[in-house]
Amino acid sequence: MLFCCCWYPKCLVTFCLLIHWANLCPTSSEKQEFYGSCWVKKTSVICFDSSFISVSQGFISGMPPPLLISEKYGPVFTVHLGFQKVVVLTGYEAVKDALLNTADVFEDRPAIPIFYHIQHGNGTGVFFSSQELWKTTRRFTIATMRDLGMGKHLGEERMLEELHFLIDLIRSFKGGPFQLRFLNMAPTNITFAILFGRRFDYEDPTFLTLLRLIDDVMHLLGSPFLHLFNFYPFLGFLLKPHKMILKKVEEVCVILKEHIKESKESLNENNLTSYIDALVFKQEQNKSDILFHDANILASALDLLMAGTETTSTTLQWAILLLMKYPEIQKKVHAEIERVLGPGCLPTFEDRKNMPFTNAVIHEVQRFVTLLPHVPRCTSVDTHFKGYFIPKGTTVIPLLTSVLLDKTQWETPDEFNPNHFLDVDGNFVKKKAFLPFSTGRRNCIGESLATMELFIFFTGLLQKFTFKPPPEVKESELDTTAEAGFTMRPHPQCACAVLRQ
Repeated sequence: MLFCCCWYPKCLVTFCLLIHWANLCPTSSEKQEFYGSCWVKKTSVICFDSSFISVSQGFISGMPPPLLISEKYGPVFTVHLGFQKVVVLTGYEAVKDALLNTADVFEDRPAIPIFYHIQHGNGTGVFFSSQELWKTTRRFTIATMRDLGMGKHLGEERMLEELHFLIDLIRSFKGGPFQLRFLNMAPTNITFAILFGRRFDYEDPTFLTLLRLIDDVMHLLGSPFLHLFNFYPFLGFLLKPHKMILKKVEEVCVILKEHIKESKESLNENNLTSYIDALVFKQEQNKSDILFHDANILASALDLLMAGTETTSTTLQWAILLLMKYPEIQKKVHAEIERVLGPGCLPTFEDRKNMPFTNAVIHEVQRFVTLLPHVPRCTSVDTHFKGYFIPKGTTVIPLLTSVLLDKTQWETPDEFNPNHFLDVDGNFVKKKAFLPFSTGRRNCIGESLATMELFIFFTGLLQKFTFKPPPEVKESELDTTAEAGFTMRPHPQCACAVLRQ
């Protein structure tokens, strides 16, 4: 019975894939190549698992990276993900043309099964909504975050306060090993302060529960079986990861609903202190507004919670890991901090102008790790793009990894090299192909917040500590490959923070 239970799902999946393969395989008269689990057929790639989108440091498990395929077949080609045809855009020029020059065509989101189920089929929130709901919710969110101090002096004060708590936490390990994930505490608390109107103690049960749930969800979103569910949603009754994700997301929603309820009961329109307060006030202000209903309020809060905590937290982990890997770069950062700030002057965002090397290192971390390889779009109308006809409703993947690793834009794209952002005189230069937050109408709404957070937390930590691998680990043994997930996370590792004199 156990044998049957283990193999039945695999056999059924294999059967489905073989039928699909038979229908899609290139004919003998067509030029064809086979890469791992994918057929390459002229401008079309037929994939049978998630390997195509499991991008890590520019390489893909089981097949060459999309950049290699695009070098041969051009910057626009089709991928068959399950039964769905998906158009992939690679390289700076193609991605820029789609997201900037024809932004209105590529601004919608496709219906991805796992997120469709998370939102109960409503297509709500900031991240996965489309058309008028997306435009209205996005405008509201940007305005609200600005009112709450995002990217301004008030936001900077919160970050400096949080920096003190993070430094105290790391100091408590007394130079001994600690897990890199502890660095998540500070950026997460900034997001929580915006969302809930207050910071949490690092030992707070709700804070720790949300951290655990977010971590679990982000990890499960990278599961091969989750990709399989997205490709073949009818197999959902056999596959477990999507059920586990839905269960954990529901636990998060229970906490969010409680805070939304508290906000409704104690709302003071003259003192809106959180994003949830602003959502509730918007709903109360115009109860006939069909856009700010309960489902959209919950989905918008959930989007901010998930997206706002993951990206900056993970980038900070990568930054410390890479400086342990390359101690000579860490020494240069220390030297610049000593010259500009000294040992006692707290960093401010304004100091970034006088710290070109530190700024370059932070930018290079974001470029090198390609944290969010892609976020799918959907064509809102029939369109012609780069000589190809793309029908309305087609899923399009602008591959941000291909931009951040584009050989035409970066001197050494596969190397960690802060000089990518410095001129010959050592001045900081921001490159046009630096698009970790995407670009155009659907760029990351938290870009200015994340940019400030990264500079203040990174600089503040390097001002106080020298980061080294644990005694038993050599610098060369540090793992800088990415772990599969919704974002490209570093594998779990430890660091030692030695207090600087």
